[in-house]
Formats: sequence, structure tokens, C-alpha cells
Amino acid sequence: MSVEQPLWRALTAYRVLAAVYAIGLFATAHDEFVRPWIAVAYFAVLSAWTLATLPRVATAASCTRRFLAADLTVALAGILLTPLADAPERIQGGGPTLPSIWTAGSVLAFAIKGGWRWAALASTLVAAANLVERGSPARDTVHNVILVWVASIAIGYVVEVARASERTLARALEIEAATRERERLARDIHDGVLQVLAMVQRRGAVIGGEAAELGRLAGEQEVALRTLVSGGLVPVPRTSGDTAGGAAGGAAEEPGGPGDEDGPVDLRALLAPYASARVGLAEPGAPVPLPPLAAREVAAAVGAALDNVRRHAGEHARAWILIEDEPDEVIVTVRDDGPGIPEGRLAQAEGEGRLGVALSIRGRLRDLGGSAELISVPGQGTEVELRVPRGAEDVRGKAEQR
Repeated sequence: MSVEQPLWRALTAYRVLAAVYAIGLFATAHDEFVRPWIAVAYFAVLSAWTLATLPRVATAASCTRRFLAADLTVALAGILLTPLADAPERIQGGGPTLPSIWTAGSVLAFAIKGGWRWAALASTLVAAANLVERGSPARDTVHNVILVWVASIAIGYVVEVARASERTLARALEIEAATRERERLARDIHDGVLQVLAMVQRRGAVIGGEAAELGRLAGEQEVALRTLVSGGLVPVPRTSGDTAGGAAGGAAEEPGGPGDEDGPVDLRALLAPYASARVGLAEPGAPVPLPPLAAREVAAAVGAALDNVRRHAGEHARAWILIEDEPDEVIVTVRDDGPGIPEGRLAQAEGEGRLGVALSIRGRLRDLGGSAELISVPGQGTEVELRVPRGAEDVRGKAEQR
């Protein structure tokens, strides 16, 4: 049920009780009226209008603008007819108008339907009619006008807040329902599709030939589907000839990607495209925000590390990426199961002018104020640990200024 529905029900009851009250006031003082027949005619119209329009004030949909205008006209007409029906002494003495408190019901209908702005408009018109009826701004008239004006605007504002809260709650319920459905689908996919794809990948690798190619494609689809159902990060589409190095270029350099945003970038989104059948990605469940420049540089360093795996460990080597989100820094580890780097090989490569590790990895992290540590044991693979401080972009800016 809508949060404003009780207000419409209360307004319906108020209009009936207010009409009965106005008629009762007239009945107790009809002898003092100069032209009581005018009042009788007006109350007949008011009674018929109140009863006939009860369905109109039952819901917001049925309470249209045209009805509100007609309802307010009935209230204003009763106020302006009061000097013709009542004695001048009673009017100057602060006697009630013909519709009396029934007028407030018409103003409240504006407040519930359109909020405080509509309420301000309706109460202003009622205030003007009351001033015309009295002929001068008497104290009691001003008090009544201000009371109706403030009350109607306050109720209109409360209605607007209630509607906004209702929309927020409805949106939250939709998100909760969608999340539960996604979790259910993720369970079903994990229990069925992902297991089948993993089995196809393993069997294809054993059989070889064309089956091996089908297994490799099944492995890539398994990674893409697992990433989708777990975090909503969809890797960049690959062709059969793509490598880890090619994916790296697409992730770090593609215009319009996550790295082009002005605000913090979720590092997971930049590293997700590296995942494939031979590259695993382990990431936190929550976003890992970094400044755009720092995120792009880390992604490029990861791409360079994976490219080294492809070149030196072979096409069939496996690699793993681990993202750790610490309070003061972000740690990204790239590990492979290749033969490792022989002792002294990196120094020899630098002496020969090949500076891939020195510049593409360590240089990038050094400029960011971070560090890159490479650990390699012959026969046990290689591990590259990248550490980026939270203020990486500021540090990079200072380094460029120097």
C-alpha cells in the first residue's frame, strides 16, 4: 500500500465531518443571517458535492487537477457568498464563513496531490478570498490564514518526503530481488554450465588436435562466464589468436575505457581482461579504487609481466594474478609455473639493452612511488609483486615535476 493512501482516507473522512460541522454552525445561528436562503442553497450544493466526490478523494489517480480546481472553486464561492448571507456584525465580529473548516480539506487535497507548491498556491487563494470577505486584514483572519498556509505547506512537504522515501524503498527492493535472482542463477551456472566447460577444457587438452582447440575456447568462456556471475566485470572479447600481451594492450590503452575516467578507477575492471584459460584472476569482492593514472600504469605493468611469461615460459605456461586491497596500498602479484629465470639473467639482459623488466615493470612502479619485486627460482616459476601506495598519482606528479 502506498504511504500516502492513509492520507487520502483521512481526507475523505475529514471532508464529510467538516461539511457536517459547517451545516451545524449555520443551524445554530440561522436566525442571525440576513439572507438565510443563500446559505441554505449553498449548503445544499456543498452537501451534494461532498458526497458525490468522495470517490474522487480516495486516491491520487482519481483526484485530478480539474477536480481540484472545481473543489477549490466551491470553497472560494462559499467564502465570497458569506457577506451576502450573513449579517455584517457577525462578519466583523469574526464569525465563520459558510464553508468554515471545510475549506481546509480542499487545500489539503492540493497538498497531498501536488506537494507543498500546490498547497502554497491553494492556501494563497483562500487567504485572498478571506481578506475580501472581511474587507480588512483583521487579526483573527490573519491568524487563520497563516495557520492554513503553514499547515498545508508542511503537509505537502511531508508528502513529498514520503513519496521520495517510497521510491527509494521500492528501488532497494528491486535491487534486492535482482541480487537474489542473480545469486540463484550463479549457483545454477556454477553447478551446471561452468563444470561442463571445465570438463570440456580438460578432456580437450587430453585428446589433442581439434578437441584441444575446442577445450581452449571452452576454458576462455568458462573464465568469462565466471567473471560475469561473480563480479559483473566482462573481459574484453578475444579471438583465437589473442595472447596475454594482446589483452594487456586492450585493457590499458583502449580509449574510453575505465582508465579515461576522472574519478577513482576500479583496478579489477582493468585487470579482468587479462583472465583467460591460462591466466587466473583472484580479486576482492569489493572495488579496488585507484587514481586513473596509477590504475593504468599498474595494468600496463601486469601486461608486461604476462608478456614475459608468454615469451620466456612458453605458450602453454599458466599464470595467476592476485589483487590484494590493503588500507595503505594495493598489492598485485603475478605468478607463473614456468622454468624460472636463471640467476644473473636479468642483469645480463639489462647489459644487452633489453630493459623490459627494468622499465616496463620496475620503472612504472618507481614513478608511482611504489615498488616491484621479482622472485624467481629455477624450475619453480617466477613471481612479480607490485606494490602501489594509495597516493600513487600524487607521487607520480611530483616525480614528473622533478
